[in-house]
This record gives sequence, C-alpha cells and structure tokens, in this order.
Amino acid sequence: MWRTILSIVAGLVGWGVVVTLLNFGLRAGIPGYHAAEATLVFTPAMKAGRLIEAALASLAAGMIVGAVAPGSRRAPWIVGLVLLAAFVPEHVRLWSRFPIWYHLSFLIPLAPLIAIGAALPARFRTAEGTQPRPSPVA
Repeated sequence: MWRTILSIVAGLVGWGVVVTLLNFGLRAGIPGYHAAEATLVFTPAMKAGRLIEAALASLAAGMIVGAVAPGSRRAPWIVGLVLLAAFVPEHVRLWSRFPIWYHLSFLIPLAPLIAIGAALPARFRTAEGTQPRPSPVA
C-alpha cells in the first residue's frame, strides 16, 4: 500500500517536473513562445507543442508510477484522475480562449497515457530478457 501511495505522489511530481522541463524546450525552440504564454495567444505550432509536451509528461509520469509500484493497476489511473480533476476547472475557465479540439486533445488522453506509460517499464524489462519482478497487487 505504501508503495502505491509513493508511486502516486512520484507520478504527480514527475508529471510536473517533466512538463516544466519540456516547456523550457518549447521556449527555446519556438520563437515567440515565451511571450505568447502571457497572453495565451498561441500559433498552431505552439498549441501542438503544448499538447505533445503534455502527452510526453503523461507517459513519463506513468513510467514513474509503473517503476515504483509495478503491480498496481489503480495507481496510474489515480494519478490521471487527479491531474484531470486539477485541469478540468482550468480548461473550463479558458474554454473560450482555445478551440474545442485543443481542450479535448489535452483532457481525453491524459489518464490513458499515464496508464500506458505505467505498462511500459514492465514491457522493457521483459524485452531485455529478464523476468519482471513479481509484486503484490496494491
């Protein structure tokens, strides 16, 4: 149980760290992105970059959860639902500032990408020829 709780906390923190680091990349790689953050007036490339950033952060968070609590099927979904609960009010507040496809492209895959990411570490261990470590279901 403690391992599951730790994995949830680590996944949430990991999502924040990864999205922050990737955001520095967007600022460095897309001219005008940093200035656009203040006004939320993004070009299509900026919007795509933000969605890719969120998807990669979600996969990474899931991988963290899966590495800390590989036997927990619930932990990645809990992380996804906590993030969804945190972001839905913000997206509702900003609903008119962005097209509907942008909101849905961010919100709908959030939890499933974390669950997919959590399954990746076990697949990598198996692919390397080692047996996955059995763990109790949390």
